[in-house]
Amino acid sequence: MRKSRATLAPAPPHPHSQSRRPQGEPTRGKTARNRLRRVDNFLAAYDPALFRRQGAQWDGAYFVDLGYGAEPITTLESAQRLRRLNAQLLVLGVEIDPVRVEVAQPHANARTHFRLGGFNLPLQPTASGQSESARAIRAFNVLRQYEESAVPAAYRQMCRSLMPGGLLLEGTSDPHGRLWVANLARQCDDADNGYRLEALVFSLNFRAGFDPAAFQAVLPKSLIHRMMPDEPIYHFFQAWKQAALESAATQIWGARHWFTASARKLREMGYAVNTQKKWLSRGYLIIHSTSPITVSDRSAGQSRESQSADVGPCCCR
Repeated sequence: MRKSRATLAPAPPHPHSQSRRPQGEPTRGKTARNRLRRVDNFLAAYDPALFRRQGAQWDGAYFVDLGYGAEPITTLESAQRLRRLNAQLLVLGVEIDPVRVEVAQPHANARTHFRLGGFNLPLQPTASGQSESARAIRAFNVLRQYEESAVPAAYRQMCRSLMPGGLLLEGTSDPHGRLWVANLARQCDDADNGYRLEALVFSLNFRAGFDPAAFQAVLPKSLIHRMMPDEPIYHFFQAWKQAALESAATQIWGARHWFTASARKLREMGYAVNTQKKWLSRGYLIIHSTSPITVSDRSAGQSRESQSADVGPCCCR
């Protein structure tokens, strides 16, 4: 039954309040154990301070696993890994399928929760009257089933729940997590200014060797349909393939050395590649948003040039 319409004027909305109806569609729900281990490891190494923060509003700030699937495997694994940084870290698994939420409840405890929700995260008021929030959101293998035009709204909804400085990592992996690509967005310090796309991250574990073309199959939804000759992401892959060809002699020492050498070649070509050994040796290629391949979440109706431009300062709302 629907609730009767209230006769009193509604209270002003809370800054993190969103529609209670979950926004989104159920995923297929299949996932393998440790599929997102490299994602967790990347987040923990990229901004460990974000997960360690405690006190005041941070005590109610979650790490959110959006769309964990038929079983809460990825949520529980993330809780175990990320609590090495902060034993008190709150972890929230969110699913749009009520059956999946019910199945996960036996695994819930004081610091690990499972709730029905979608891109508009199901955050609740705390005992102090403040709203819960998210310090980081991981949305993997979720948006691939949507139309590209739905991506901007999904990003806006998710980022509304982030604390200032919080992270959204949204992307796609292969079935075993050996290969993935993700957009990394950060909420601005002034939440009213929205968020900015900070980087595009490529990850591989070297077990299947190294081939730049292999990443094309796991590009995020915002990029996978843009592999065309007039698009920046297409030109980036052409450059990476050329860089790999020019550094092919290094593969005699293994895929890790070849991957690293190709990344440094990309840097020489003008791409904003993070060439720190701690990333390249672990199989992470981080392209910062000063490169033109990072596609912003501007509306689908804008020109191709504006969509593929550097996002720069916080501007995506």
